[in-house]
Amino acid sequence: MARYVQRPENALKRANEFIEVGKPARALDTLQEVFRNKKWTYSWSESVLEPIMFKYLDLCVELKKSHIAKEGLFQYRNMFQSVNVGSLENVIRGYLRMAEEKTDAARKQSQQAVIDIDDLDNLATPESILLSAVSGEDAQDRSDRTILTPWVKFLWESYCQCLELLRTNAHVETLYHDIARMAFQFCLEYNRKTEFRKLCEKFRKHLEEISKLPQMVSNVSINKIETQQLNLETRLNQLDSAIQMELWQEAYKAIEDIHGLMNLSKKMSVPKTMANYYQKLAMVFWKAGNYLFHAAALFKLFQLSRDMKKNMSSEEQQRMANRVLLATLSIPLPSAHPEFDRFIETDKSPQEKAQKLAILLGLLQPPSRALLLKDIVRLNVVALASPQLQDLYNWLEIEFHPLELCERVHSVVQGLQQDETGPLIQYIPALQDVTLVRLVHQISQVYQTIQFMRLLQLAKFTTDFHLERLLVDCVRYNDMQIRIDHGKKCIHFGVDLSEAQREDNPDGPVLQAMPSEQIRCQLVNMATVLHRANNIINPNKKKQEREKLRTMMVNHYHETKVKEHQRILGRHKIIEERKEYIEHMNFVREEEEMRRQEELLRQQLLAEQKRLEQEREERERKRQQSEIQQIKDRTLKEKMQQISQTSHGQKVLKKLDEDEIKKLDAEQIAAREAEELQKERKEMQQKLKSQEKKVDYLERAKRLEEIPLLEKAMEEKLELAKQRWEQQECERIQAAVEERNQAVATRERLTRMKADANTFLEKILAERKSIYLEKLRDFESMLNQERIKRLLKRKLQRKVERKLQWEKEAAEAAEKKYLEELHLRQEEERKRMEEERAKREEEEKIRRAKEEAKEAERLAKLEKQGEIIRKKELEIERKLEEERIKSVDRPMQYTNWRKRTSDIPWRGSKDGAPKENISKANAEKDENWKASSDRREFSADKDQRKFDKGYPSTPSSWHENRDVRRPDFQRGREDRERGTERRAFYQTESRPTVENWRNSSNSSKEIPKDASLRDSEKKEDLVQDTNVSKENKKSPGQLNEETGEWSKVSNRR
Repeated sequence: MARYVQRPENALKRANEFIEVGKPARALDTLQEVFRNKKWTYSWSESVLEPIMFKYLDLCVELKKSHIAKEGLFQYRNMFQSVNVGSLENVIRGYLRMAEEKTDAARKQSQQAVIDIDDLDNLATPESILLSAVSGEDAQDRSDRTILTPWVKFLWESYCQCLELLRTNAHVETLYHDIARMAFQFCLEYNRKTEFRKLCEKFRKHLEEISKLPQMVSNVSINKIETQQLNLETRLNQLDSAIQMELWQEAYKAIEDIHGLMNLSKKMSVPKTMANYYQKLAMVFWKAGNYLFHAAALFKLFQLSRDMKKNMSSEEQQRMANRVLLATLSIPLPSAHPEFDRFIETDKSPQEKAQKLAILLGLLQPPSRALLLKDIVRLNVVALASPQLQDLYNWLEIEFHPLELCERVHSVVQGLQQDETGPLIQYIPALQDVTLVRLVHQISQVYQTIQFMRLLQLAKFTTDFHLERLLVDCVRYNDMQIRIDHGKKCIHFGVDLSEAQREDNPDGPVLQAMPSEQIRCQLVNMATVLHRANNIINPNKKKQEREKLRTMMVNHYHETKVKEHQRILGRHKIIEERKEYIEHMNFVREEEEMRRQEELLRQQLLAEQKRLEQEREERERKRQQSEIQQIKDRTLKEKMQQISQTSHGQKVLKKLDEDEIKKLDAEQIAAREAEELQKERKEMQQKLKSQEKKVDYLERAKRLEEIPLLEKAMEEKLELAKQRWEQQECERIQAAVEERNQAVATRERLTRMKADANTFLEKILAERKSIYLEKLRDFESMLNQERIKRLLKRKLQRKVERKLQWEKEAAEAAEKKYLEELHLRQEEERKRMEEERAKREEEEKIRRAKEEAKEAERLAKLEKQGEIIRKKELEIERKLEEERIKSVDRPMQYTNWRKRTSDIPWRGSKDGAPKENISKANAEKDENWKASSDRREFSADKDQRKFDKGYPSTPSSWHENRDVRRPDFQRGREDRERGTERRAFYQTESRPTVENWRNSSNSSKEIPKDASLRDSEKKEDLVQDTNVSKENKKSPGQLNEETGEWSKVSNRR
């Protein structure tokens, strides 16, 4: 379809027509051409294009054309993202809403397809059994794959397209984050884990792109507080969705993004947001099996809650303290690696990972179990916990009771298991493992050998397999020397010397040091004792050694101070030279780099120009081809529209598909139409002939067979009618006899009551007649009163209406008379103003002609004077040059500059030239100055500006004429000449405008600053004319208030 034919106001109607005939694809093409044609899209408002866009998107959703919808949304965003953001938001929300509705309908249809089963007694058909055996899917899965999955894919693509469309625009930033939350909800609702991972990766990529965008008003800036808050809320929603879908890796990445946004923000995060962050972080750490950082996150949450909530109840404090204390106690005992592991370079990924996790919690260094226990004791968390958990802390960390430890802990565990839905039940397995490790450690300090069954009895809540595995882990991670003797069913705790233990303080309660520890620390203790004994024997030895060392240092300083000083000075010089060399090299490198970049940029520009030229040629070629094709398509379409108006033409078009139509031209389609018409005529004639023969034969056969049947049916009908009449007659006679008998019996029964009825009726009539007459009189009285009231009211109303009508007519007559008089006055005034304007224009023409003649005459005189002056200038310059040469050759006779200046001839001294020569030289210089000033041509605008600003232009003229210097002794004569010119000027009839000043004197003589205007009226006229010249300079004409027309204003008067 030709783009220049389809207009936006007709596109929607055309699309609706295509939809009505069942061609939604053609309707979509029609609307798509509207948005592709920039001639219309950028010249119409959203009130015209928004309904078209909604219909366009509706068709895209109906046909599942997500890529076409993306193209339309892109064009619509370019049109209205800076003009009407609300329209763009409505369109995108409507598009997503339609996609969601279609997806919900598909899900219901998929569920209904499984429910609608033909045979309820035979649910499992052989086909379904074979399919389930081959593919492992049930009927619901297959139904979802065929019905629901395409719509789910379309909805997912819609979300991605909208996010890509809005990611960098600051005007639709809120809509972007709303769609992000909708996409998270989509992943949750349909359990799309793969799409959720892609969505998270897309958001991280968008955030990186936003941080690299240039600082513009329309771009999203990550430095804005609103943008940071919106991104933070979106990441928190992402974290919640990842936790609900149990995607813990994505949850950890979301936590890293949240921490990065918090660090980017310049102001403190909201406490509620931080509490939510710590809570989710603790959950992720617990699911990852990192109990240490889980407890640290809960401890940070407890600190934040207690600092921000000043009115926290005791129950809430106890609940949070219980969880923090139990999480800390559930941390496995730290692993004590061999002592030499700290001095061997190994893989540092665990340390780096711990440091990274600590940064997420806002900690400077990774936490440890011992540090957490110290912090909860310091912050009084143990005292805030329940007494039961306080006892648990004492049993595990302070007291030493290996025989009763597990039994006491078991009683606490039973109390925790009673609340099955509480948050503390998750810590029971970890707490039991810590208790068992603590039991084994304490047993190893009391016993050297113990039976396995005895140890199993002390451990109340474990099995033999679990206990054996625990002992192996203690040897592997907790540096304990344990040997299991399965033959004797006992456990041996080692006492040998081993390097597999540190010298750090032991963790937890300790009764005594192990023999291996005592042997290992013997040398350390011996060295400590010997060091103390040496200090007691020679207490002054250290002091003497220090004094001797101090003396040697002072002597060495005095010996080397001069040499060192010289070396330092030389070093400064070397540093300066090196700096200069480095700066020179940097400068050379920068110049080389600059030249290289300029050359690269030049090559890029040339390549870009070449590419643009090729693209322009390609676009021009495609445009020409498109125009040719559009003309062909338009011709073909017009022919098809003519053909489709006939029935045979419609049949021809139905037989052809779109590809065949595109291959045929208008003449071929017309030939097909004629051929089809001829064929239809022949078929119709043959059909009519055969039908005529068939009808004749059938009609004759039917009538022959029908005659005996009709005769027989008539006889049967007459017999039945006779029998029915006889039966109805008998029934009528019997009913009449019964009705007569019943009427006679009723008459005899009612005759006995006739007298009583007449008596009762007369009594009732007599009583009611008086009441009726009384009510009739009242009604007639009330009717007469109401009639009088209404007549009086109607009379008053007519009087008021007549008065109002008279006043209205009088006002209209007065207004009409006033308008007529006003019209006459305006007409007279208009005629008078036109006559005056014509008169002024005629006078202005005459005055301009005279001024132009005078100006031409003046310019001719000035040209002649300029020629004479130029000749004089050349002569004066020659004489001055000769005098300068003579003065240079003359030897200097005086050393005092005052004597030299007194001998200058034009000073008028006795030894100089006569005064007549001086006057002559001065006159020549004056003429020289005037000629040079006349020779320069100042523009009218410049003179006008000098006059409007109110300062004299004469000094500026002196500065402009650099070749001539004004001597001081000429001031008096020039002032006298200017005074004479002013008097002559004010005796004229013209007003002082800029043009008059220019015409009344030479071009070098401008408006003086100190001109003493004698008459105040002349001063006001001068100011008024100056303002007029300003107005003329600003605007090309002047508005006539009387006529309402613009007239040209000249600077001359």
